[in-house]
Amino acid sequence: MSTNPPDRTWLVAVAAALWGTDGLLRLPLAEALPAATVVFWEHLLVVLVLSPLIPGAFRALRRCGPREWLAVLAIGGGSSALATAMFTAAFKLGDPVTPLVLQKLQPVFAVLAAFFVLGERVRPGYAFFAIPALLGAWLLAFKDPLNIQVAAAKAALLAIGAAALWAAGTVLGRLLSTELAPKEVTTLRFTVGLPVAAGIVAVQGGGFAVGWDNAIGLGLLALVPGLLALSLYYLGLRSTPAARATLAELAFPVTAAVIGVSFLNAHLSGTQWLGLAVVVVSVTSLGWHEKVTRQPMVLESPHGRAHRRDEERTPDPQRQ
Repeated sequence: MSTNPPDRTWLVAVAAALWGTDGLLRLPLAEALPAATVVFWEHLLVVLVLSPLIPGAFRALRRCGPREWLAVLAIGGGSSALATAMFTAAFKLGDPVTPLVLQKLQPVFAVLAAFFVLGERVRPGYAFFAIPALLGAWLLAFKDPLNIQVAAAKAALLAIGAAALWAAGTVLGRLLSTELAPKEVTTLRFTVGLPVAAGIVAVQGGGFAVGWDNAIGLGLLALVPGLLALSLYYLGLRSTPAARATLAELAFPVTAAVIGVSFLNAHLSGTQWLGLAVVVVSVTSLGWHEKVTRQPMVLESPHGRAHRRDEERTPDPQRQ
C-alpha cells in the first residue's frame, strides 16, 4: 500500500477559485466603506461563527512548540490582516498595474520559503508547469502584457510585502498542518488576525461603523471567500506541498476574470483569454501529474512525510 497521502492540489485550487468571487462581493463594499473597515468586519464575523472552536484551537496550539506559535502569529497578523491592507494601500498610493505585476512574485517567494522552512525540493521538471502558469497569470492580469510600467516605489514595496506575506502564509500554513487540524488553523488565523485588523483601522482612522445596508454583503464576503474558502484551503494544504499549492492558487485570477466578465462588465483581450486557458491547463496538469506519477515534481522533506504517516497510524483522540 502506498505511503503517500492522497493528493489534494485540486482542493487548494477550488479554495482559490472561491477567493475569485471576492471581487463580486467586495466591490460594492469598497465603494461604501474604507478597506481596513471591511477587513476588520470580515475577521469579526468569522470569529463569531468559529467562537465555539476557539478554546479547543488554543488548547491544541499549547501542545505545540515555539515554531508553531510564531507561525500562527505570522499567518493571523501578517498573511490574514496586514497583507490585505498593504495590497489595498498599494492601489491607493500608486497605479493599479504595479501591485498586480508584483503579486505574481508570490509563487517565487513561496517556493523559496518552502525550501528553507519545510525542506521541500522541486525537480527541474517543475519549471515546465510553473513557468507557463506564471506566464498565463501575467497575460491574464493585463490587456497589453508588453506595456507594463512599474512606478511609485512606495506602492511597489507595499505590493512586494503583501506578496511575500501571502507566500509565507502558504508555507507556514503547510507547516502548521502537520501539527494542527485544518479547522484549528482556520480558527487561529482569524482569531489572531482580528486584533491586528482592528489596529489597522485605528491607525488609519477609518472607523468601525457600518450601515445595515452593508450587512448582507459583509456576511457573504466573510463566509464564502473567507471562512469556506480557507477551510477548504487548509484541508487541501494538509496533503499538498507548498510549492505545488502556490501554483494551484493561481485558480484565483481565473475565477476573478470570469466573475469580472460575467457580472462586473469587464472585458478581456485576446491575450487575457489565452492567459486564462494557460493557467487552467498548467495547474490542472500539475495536479494530475502529481496524482498519477511515481516521480512527483515536488519532493517533501522526509520529516514531513514521516510525521504524517505516524499521524495516520495513531490519530489524536482529542481531535476526534
